[in-house]
Amino acid sequence: MANLLYRIGHFGFRRRGTVVSAWVLLLGVLVVGLVSVGTAATSSVSIPGTESQRALDALADEFPQAAGAAGTVAVRAPEGESVLDPAGRAVVTAVVQEAGEVPGVVAAASPYDTQAISRDGRYALVSVQFGEVADALSEQQRSAYEAIGEGAPEGWAVAAGGEPLMTEPAVGSTEAIGVAVALVVLVITFGSLVAAGMTMVNALIGLGVGMVTILLLGHVVDLTSVTPVLALMLGLAVGIDYSLFITSRYRHNVATGLDRQEAAGRAVGTAGSAVVFAGLTVVIALAGLSVVGIPFLTSMGLAAAGTVAVAVLVAVTLLPALLGFAGDRVLSRRQRTAYAATGQHVDPEDATSNHGFTWGRWVVKARVPVLVVGVAALGVLAIPAAGMQLALPDDGTAPVGTSKREAYDLIAEGFGEGFNGRLVMVVHGEDPGAVQTAAEQAASVVTGTAGVLAAAPGGTSADGRTALVAVVPASGPTEEATFELVRDLRTALASTADATGTEIALTGVTAVGVDISDKLRDALPIYLLVVVGLSFLLLMLVFRSLLVPLKATAGFLLTVGATFGATVAIFQWGWLVQLVGLDTAGPLVSFLPVLLIGILFGLAMDYEVFLVSRMREDFVHGETAEQAIVSGVGHGARVVVAAALIMISVFSGFILVDDPIIKSMGFALAFGVLVDAFVVRLSLVPAVMSFLGDKAWWLPRWLDKTLPDVDIEGEGLRGAPDQATEPAARI
Repeated sequence: MANLLYRIGHFGFRRRGTVVSAWVLLLGVLVVGLVSVGTAATSSVSIPGTESQRALDALADEFPQAAGAAGTVAVRAPEGESVLDPAGRAVVTAVVQEAGEVPGVVAAASPYDTQAISRDGRYALVSVQFGEVADALSEQQRSAYEAIGEGAPEGWAVAAGGEPLMTEPAVGSTEAIGVAVALVVLVITFGSLVAAGMTMVNALIGLGVGMVTILLLGHVVDLTSVTPVLALMLGLAVGIDYSLFITSRYRHNVATGLDRQEAAGRAVGTAGSAVVFAGLTVVIALAGLSVVGIPFLTSMGLAAAGTVAVAVLVAVTLLPALLGFAGDRVLSRRQRTAYAATGQHVDPEDATSNHGFTWGRWVVKARVPVLVVGVAALGVLAIPAAGMQLALPDDGTAPVGTSKREAYDLIAEGFGEGFNGRLVMVVHGEDPGAVQTAAEQAASVVTGTAGVLAAAPGGTSADGRTALVAVVPASGPTEEATFELVRDLRTALASTADATGTEIALTGVTAVGVDISDKLRDALPIYLLVVVGLSFLLLMLVFRSLLVPLKATAGFLLTVGATFGATVAIFQWGWLVQLVGLDTAGPLVSFLPVLLIGILFGLAMDYEVFLVSRMREDFVHGETAEQAIVSGVGHGARVVVAAALIMISVFSGFILVDDPIIKSMGFALAFGVLVDAFVVRLSLVPAVMSFLGDKAWWLPRWLDKTLPDVDIEGEGLRGAPDQATEPAARI
């Protein structure tokens, strides 16, 4: 591996004009293609094989007129007035008429026909049906729908909510803040604007290729609105980090006296090997989401894995070409000045001036308190994770002041929380008579179930083979009581379905949330086995050790526990919500845990490979176990700290997005990287490694002979031409 990457680095440096032109041309062709065909519409979430999805599919077949986006316009009369008064009727009727005139609306039902009027007469609900699904609605249609009731008389409250206002999260301006911070970190790390800019440009070209490819693939496969956002998060973060790692090794090689081209080849051969294997762990973790069996998670994982793979490819091919163009400007001014005065380069990783060596010595010396305090602190942070609740997001967590949030609050005020999470019971059979009987019996069963506020007929298909029953829970759509109600109703209705020879299924946002949670719970053990198992084998191959991969996995468990705990405390319990700009706390989105596990595992292994690969390299080259630990931390700390700060800044940029799903993902990833890099990898890992000593690198002889030698340490490069002896770090 090291020899192959060494040759690639040499080629990229030597043929830099050709390599840079090829990547720029590829990006240009992709951009032209995207401009020509445009971006594809995003798809909605689907969970094949679940009861709620079967019910949704039946609705689309039997009630095509209701297959589009459905919204609700809530109307509230001023105190002392009523929607039943002549003046109130005029206002509501005007709202119904306005809703019916919105482009794309096929029906706007009057509350006087549907009886959707509160008991006190102050609240009314106008049901709005679009002909197209929410993802297909234009911005003009959404704006027109959201503007319903703006001309209502003073004192009247009118707000539109529901599916038509489901929009793709906007991340452009907020993410630019994270990129700016990352650039500042690079400038401080390198002391060179050229090195920082070159690293950023390299990452952005890779990100551009990956993102445009994903947007083009959206014309071939279904992608949700969150898929490109996740790919953007990871592609940008790892792209900068991987380029940073190789550039840092290149500067170190130059400082030891290597020729520029040789320095680039060796940097790609050694640090590039670590980048390749670090990237592979991320790709495995993300692609492993396919085993969950939920299409939108599969597309999210594969899309993000693709951007990471492109980031790796760009780092080992385009970066050495850019280094060739940068010349000495990739070095800091202090290094260039010192070389001009003395003819000798200043090594930025010199043990006498690098605080990483000081930190490494201190951790080895204080390994017991470091382990005790570190594990105890992460354990305390993980405590809230025991109370984690999962659900699909609803308009109740939308930012205060938005139309959909106002509509949610008005409905809750006038009709109760359950009206925001209404369930739909779908009764289907071949005999119309049996279907009608089953619907009546099912409605009776539902009405007699605790936690149900009301149940009413919702219509019958033209052939009489499908009937709908609207079910209103007493509790809100994301409350645990509603989840339990869905499970209880499904159990209770099973006997009715068997007795009548029909199929009875529950659907709705809450029911879909229950199905997603249950499916994820069943798939999680398999996912962990596949991802952790494959990554364990990969790390064992890289480090030629059994204990190092085991330690890496244990550290990850500490990271993910603390991350879940902090995320639950803020986003579910509402602690310190002002820090993240969240208006209302609530359950975490159902797929966040499995997504977070996959991403954080890959990123955690990134830092593990960056740090421990240098320990392994120095140990193989003759240093003692303790010297190798201090040397690994000393040489790696600067890069790991910079890489972690960059990832934290990139992910934190997404916390500024209004969408609560993106906000929670950005926070969890930023916090997870913070904990993993600074507490686990830079503190607990060297402490544990010092306890293990030489045993850390133990591998059964038979297994050592079986595993292929990937030579991540670059041992095969020791005999390469123009070799300069690299001074060993002293402790």
